[in-house]
Amino acid sequence: MPVITTSDGVEIYYKDWGTGQPIVFSHGWPLSSDDWDAQLMFFLANGFRVIAHDRRGHGRSAQVADGHDMDHYADDLAAVVNHLDLRDAVHIGHSTGGGEVVRYLSRHGQDRAAKAVLISAVPPIMAKTADNPGGLDKSVFDGIQEQVATNRSDFFRTFAEGPFYGYNRPGAQPSEGVIANWWRQGMAGGAKAHYDGVVAFSQTDFTEELTKITIPTLVLHGEDDQVVPIADSAIRSAELLPNSTLKTYPGFPHGMPTTEAATINADLLAFIQS
Repeated sequence: MPVITTSDGVEIYYKDWGTGQPIVFSHGWPLSSDDWDAQLMFFLANGFRVIAHDRRGHGRSAQVADGHDMDHYADDLAAVVNHLDLRDAVHIGHSTGGGEVVRYLSRHGQDRAAKAVLISAVPPIMAKTADNPGGLDKSVFDGIQEQVATNRSDFFRTFAEGPFYGYNRPGAQPSEGVIANWWRQGMAGGAKAHYDGVVAFSQTDFTEELTKITIPTLVLHGEDDQVVPIADSAIRSAELLPNSTLKTYPGFPHGMPTTEAATINADLLAFIQS
């Protein structure tokens, strides 16, 4: 199983398939690199090298107790990039992974990166603060942490059945396979990583970092995202990024890379090739 060991001794699992320009994928909470299946197969077939890792505490990476914060997430991503000596890479992050990409680029530099994509991503900041009055109240995230600590399996199932893929909307047609795969990925990770990760994705403020990312960045977001509401995330991120393109999708949910893969993949390919 391909793994690297970070400077603080954590084993990080990764996939590395194909040749050509590298595309590096950072997954959302509480999932794994498997959540990128539709993108990995599509871009592999289109002549790209695709790389995706399991965040520490998630999937097949080590279930350590500590380091579940954006700095460590970014450092682990950098460790994978450096180990594989990736250059001219396109970094694509979904949800929490979007924050990971932003922190990686701001913390480790943009020399090895060509472009970036933020999909349904958490920046600039999700939680309500004095500087972010439109954010979600901290009690929302406290409730998620309580469920992770006490009722993780049922909570993950309900989350996948409902808001993540918009399956709670009138007329939606839930896919049992998609729901079960989300639950499988979540339960493969560690409860401690998922618990701490809630703070990482909700309370990290990326506002200043976004203003310093100069590579072309595509911001994609569903207008019916019930997990990361668009008004306080993608709209603001696109305004803060110096070299951004914003594309929104009426009716698309948070998990649109899976449920709307054909549309998302085509738009990603067009951006990468532009």
